Amino acid sequence: MQEIFSVFTLTSVIKKNLEFSFSKIQVKGEVSNLKEQSSGHLYFTLKDPQAQIAAVLFKNSGLGLSRPLRNGDQVVLGGELNVYPPRGAYQIVVRSVTFLGLGELLLQLHALKTKLEQLGWFRAEGKKPLPKFPRIIGIVTSPTGSVIQDILHVLQRRMQGFHLILCPVKVQGEGAAADIADAIEAFNRYHLADVLIVGRGGGSLEDLWAFNEEKVAAAIHHSKIPIISAVGHETDMCMADFVADVRAPTPSAAAEIVAGETAQHLHFLQQARSKIQGQVFTLFNHHKKRQEQYKRHPLLARPEVLIEPLTQSLDEIRENITSSMQRLYTERGLRLEVVKKQMALLKPSTHIALKKNQLETLSCGLNTALLQQIHLRQHQLGALSKMRALYQLIRSSLQRKKEGLGQLISHLKGIDPKNLLTKGYCILFRENSPSVILSITEIKKEERFLLQMHDGQAAVTCNEVFP
Repeated sequence: MQEIFSVFTLTSVIKKNLEFSFSKIQVKGEVSNLKEQSSGHLYFTLKDPQAQIAAVLFKNSGLGLSRPLRNGDQVVLGGELNVYPPRGAYQIVVRSVTFLGLGELLLQLHALKTKLEQLGWFRAEGKKPLPKFPRIIGIVTSPTGSVIQDILHVLQRRMQGFHLILCPVKVQGEGAAADIADAIEAFNRYHLADVLIVGRGGGSLEDLWAFNEEKVAAAIHHSKIPIISAVGHETDMCMADFVADVRAPTPSAAAEIVAGETAQHLHFLQQARSKIQGQVFTLFNHHKKRQEQYKRHPLLARPEVLIEPLTQSLDEIRENITSSMQRLYTERGLRLEVVKKQMALLKPSTHIALKKNQLETLSCGLNTALLQQIHLRQHQLGALSKMRALYQLIRSSLQRKKEGLGQLISHLKGIDPKNLLTKGYCILFRENSPSVILSITEIKKEERFLLQMHDGQAAVTCNEVFP
C-alpha cells in the first residue's frame, strides 16, 4: 500500500532535499516588487523575461552592500534556496549582491541603438518640424523636480498667451518607461498639444535608463506631435535624444527652443510697429501741410461754385425722369385695362356661366311643357291604363331631354380651353405677364414667351416671325 504523507511531512521532505541540493547558488536577474519592512529586511522578486523567483535579503546580510538595492537593478544574487513551510513556497535567501556594471548596460544600449538605427528611426528626413507659434505646450516629466520650474520660468519670460499641460510621470525606477510612453501616446490620442517636451534632470546612466528603453523610443518615433528631448545635462545622451525630432541639451534649452521662434517674431513685430508709427506720423504731417495748401485755393474757398451747375443739371434730369415715368405709367395702365377686358372675354368661366344660364332657361321651359302635358293627359285619361301610358310618355320625354342635356354638357367640355390643351393645342403668354397673345403682330423677334400646355409651361424664344 502506498504511503500517505501529511502536508507538513511532505513539505519537510521537499525542504530537506531542495535546501541540500541548492545550498550554494548564484542567480542573475532584475530586481522588482522591492519592499522594505520595518525590521530592515528586504523582500523582492528576481525576474528575467521567462520566469521569476521570490527572494529575501535580511538586514545583517544587506549591511555590506555598496549602495541600496532598487527596483530595476540588474544583479547577481548569492545564497541558498529555502522553503518556507507556512506558505509552501520556495525563495532565495540572499547572502551577497553583485550589481552588474555599466558595461552590460552600455552593451544593451549599443544593441538597441544599432537596432533602431537599422529601422531608420534616427534619419533626419523622418524628423517633424517644430511649430512656429505653438499655443499649447505639453510637458512629460516629474511634477516634483526642478525641470518643470525651469521650463515655466523660461516660457513665462520669453512667451505670452501660451497654455501648458503637464503630464506627471515617473522618470526613473520600475514602471518609469511605461509611464513616459503612455503619456506620449495619450497626448497624441487626444491631440492635447502642439509640441511636447519630454525630459528630466541629470543623473547616472541607471537614473536615465528609462529614456533608453525601446518602448519610450517607439512612443517618440510614432508620435504625430513634434517632440523635443531634454534629458539630463548637455553631456548626457540617451536613446530618446536620437529618436526625438529635436534634442535639447537641458530642459531650459528646450523651453528656449519652443519660445525662440515666437520671441524672434515678436521682436520683429515690435520693430515693424515702431517703423510703421514713424512712417504714419511723417505721412500725417505731409498730408496735413497739403491740406492747409488746399484750404487756401480759391475754388475751395467757395465750393458752391463747383456744385451749383451740377445741382441745376440734376434738377433737369429729375424732371425728365418724372415726366417719362408718368407717361410710361399711363400707357401701361391703358394697355393693362385692354388686356384685362380681353382676358375677361377669354376666361373659360365666362363661357361656362353663359352656357349655364342657357341650360337653366332650357330646363325651365322643359319643366313647364312637361307639366302642361301631364295636366292635359290627366284630364283626357281617367283610367289606370291611360295613366300608365302617360307615365311611359313622360319617362321617354325625360330620357330624351337627359340625352340632349348630356350632349350639351359634352359640347361645353369640348369647347373648354383646358380640354382643348389635351388635344395638342396650347396658349401663348408673355414671359412676365398673364397677357394672352392673340395676334402675330404682338410677337417680336428674339422675344421670350411662356407656352401653356395641358400638363405644364415651357419658356420659348421667337427666332423668326412669319406674318
